[in-house]
Amino acid sequence: MEIQRRLLQFVTRANWILFATASLAAVMAASADFARGVVFGGLIVTVNFHFLAKTLKKALTPPHLASPNAVLVKYYLRFTLSGFIIFLLIATKVVNPIGLVLGLSVVVTSIMCATVYEAKKILFKEAV
Repeated sequence: MEIQRRLLQFVTRANWILFATASLAAVMAASADFARGVVFGGLIVTVNFHFLAKTLKKALTPPHLASPNAVLVKYYLRFTLSGFIIFLLIATKVVNPIGLVLGLSVVVTSIMCATVYEAKKILFKEAV
């Protein structure tokens, strides 16, 4: 149970750090459309991940276990809202789609970093 808590904490922190770093780099080094794409994409996915973690934590903590259907409904509502926002951003040409994809990859990158960090920790622990 401790590893799951550590991973969630790492991913949550890394999301915000990667979001801030990518946004700052894009604002300083890229066009305004590209930078807006990175910022909006990172914000969408990071906030979405935060709400997903909050929903799951609330749903899986006794004594108020939520039904799987309630969790799925919230998930699909968030997914649909995120898709609609992404559609509007691209359709109105507010953002560069490549910048948006880069921003949307913040959570995936933080999960990969957490996995590598934990695997390294386990491998070096066994080697000692």
